[in-house]
Amino acid sequence: MDTNNLKILEIDQWLKPYSSVFYQWKSMAENKEFNLTNGQDLCDFASGYLYYGLHKERKKWVLREWLPNAEKVFLIGSFNNWTETDAFSLNPTGNGNWQIELPVGDLFHGDLYALSVHWHGGSGKRIPAWARRVVQDEHTKIFNAQVWDPPSPYKWKNRKYAPSSEAPLIYEAHIGMSGEEERVHTYSEFRTDILPKVKKAGYNVIQFMAIPEHPYYGSFGYHVSSFFAPSSRFGTPEELKQLIDEAHGMGIAVIMDLIHSHAVKNEVEGLGRYDGTQHQFFHDGERGFHPAWDSYCFNYSKNEVLHFLLSNIKYWIEEFNFDGYRFDGVTSMLYFDHGLGKAFAGYNDYFSPNLDYDAVVYFKLANKLIHQLKPDALSIAEDMSGLPGLGAKIDDGGLGFDYRMSMGVPDYWIKLIKEKKDEDWDVGDMFYQLTAHRNEEKVVNYAESHDQALVGDKTIIFRLIDKDMYFSMRKDQPNMIVERGMALHKMIRLITAATAAGAYLNFMGNEFGHPEWIDFPREGNNWSYAHARRIWSIAENSDLRYHWLSDFDAQMIRIIKENELLNIPEVWKIWENKADQVLSFTRGNLLFVFNFSPSNSYVDYGLPFEPFRFKLLLNTDSAYYGGYGRFDERIVYYTMPEDKGPYANLLKLYLPSRTALVFEIEAI
Repeated sequence: MDTNNLKILEIDQWLKPYSSVFYQWKSMAENKEFNLTNGQDLCDFASGYLYYGLHKERKKWVLREWLPNAEKVFLIGSFNNWTETDAFSLNPTGNGNWQIELPVGDLFHGDLYALSVHWHGGSGKRIPAWARRVVQDEHTKIFNAQVWDPPSPYKWKNRKYAPSSEAPLIYEAHIGMSGEEERVHTYSEFRTDILPKVKKAGYNVIQFMAIPEHPYYGSFGYHVSSFFAPSSRFGTPEELKQLIDEAHGMGIAVIMDLIHSHAVKNEVEGLGRYDGTQHQFFHDGERGFHPAWDSYCFNYSKNEVLHFLLSNIKYWIEEFNFDGYRFDGVTSMLYFDHGLGKAFAGYNDYFSPNLDYDAVVYFKLANKLIHQLKPDALSIAEDMSGLPGLGAKIDDGGLGFDYRMSMGVPDYWIKLIKEKKDEDWDVGDMFYQLTAHRNEEKVVNYAESHDQALVGDKTIIFRLIDKDMYFSMRKDQPNMIVERGMALHKMIRLITAATAAGAYLNFMGNEFGHPEWIDFPREGNNWSYAHARRIWSIAENSDLRYHWLSDFDAQMIRIIKENELLNIPEVWKIWENKADQVLSFTRGNLLFVFNFSPSNSYVDYGLPFEPFRFKLLLNTDSAYYGGYGRFDERIVYYTMPEDKGPYANLLKLYLPSRTALVFEIEAI
């Protein structure tokens, strides 16, 4: 076998013993695509949402659903008093499909409906799998599909928008908890109130969580029930479209969390036993159940399931103009044991019999489809395994993801803050942890995401400051714990962003050190919304310290964007002194210098450098960002020749303790 045909095997010579695996992946994906499409275009195949579900076609309504185990199916709803009648009986059309045609006058915009499905030995109410609008009754809490035929469909202003070539600076957000009030917030409120904040902060991508409908608000949107219905608790489909459209008008791309790793077990609201069987969409028996998530796992070997999932990918891009996806639970999909308790310490762990090749094929097809639909779209894998090839191009032998979430980075920061004293922080290990990634892949670095903000965990700022955040965040209340926490918060975020191999992510509110954890309404907190919100006003209050962190973050993002920093792959370490806790590196024409020592400030600290001039761009110790203002920001620095010692030239700096400096390197 000629192993030189796949670039992935040239990039990593250690993969040569596993070359047959990559060729098998390639062959399986090509065969599966041909089998699905009969040699036609994958984009045309992934159009199930145009056929299934409820559609108005000329002067009639047509509803089609796939229910292979059903014996009788009725359309029930507010239009027929929720009763089964022959006039609303669906007819089988072959291959498990059912269909009904109705005059236009039988259904109207806003009508509620569902299916009554009968199978051998049982029956049940079901919300159609392809429903595009699902609503919950405010009083009974019952979910139903809703006829959605607004008289004035949304007219796009920025339909042809494409993401820019800028490296993704991602603002992770949740619509419902995006406002200050103790309630569920809306698409329209995010558009008017939060979108301008994201623009001002400098982020160029918004990653929305919890868009597809989910019956339990507290699931954070990860227990999806209706895969084609934008959650009605946040507003209408038109309001979501307007939000995305206006983001595009601001030059901000919009991606969404895509949950194809599992589905909620609910039977009325979701796909659980949709036709009376578990194995319609999911694996039967134990393999179809995720023990940690209490949900059902899709069967990626079934053509009908691939049709459903691939059509879902096309639907959100075509109908709502999303710019890509962050695929949730990729590790869980790739491995039969879902990666639970796995260390992935060597290549044998990656390519063991535990790897699900059907999931690999699905990812290859999904990523090919995404980039056929929108070449500049983003495809991000939330993966903890680091499977070789995950972030490599399909033509090179990979799975086709543009980026992989660097999930080890936030874990590293948590471990460091929890387990080591400040004076024991190892800057050499820090640099290694932040820059370690496979050569063929780009990663999304982040210090913390929503995961670290959930109740039971702590954000970085809360780990650093803890209870003092409740009574010492006023500017007129000196507090050494708070000042330490703010200094390290800025340094941690700066070094995480500056070393990112392609992209950087921040969760909504963390840029200003949001003090509260996230706890959605649930029985255990008496269904309270007190912690399912973001308190923006504290960052806008000039008497409090939070705006210093927000201002710093905005300046950090601006410098990254203006210098196209994350498009530069090389991060060159200039200096590492573990005893001093000083680390320095360059990226492009920027020099980064970090002094993590909690107590030692250094005068005339020498860094080896070629003859250049250095202009200060950012100083974490600046009084403008809540620091002590110990560094003279007016000085322009030059490397100086050395008569003695191992280095010909040194850049000599004053390095205050717990301070990071960013310089622009200029030719003399």
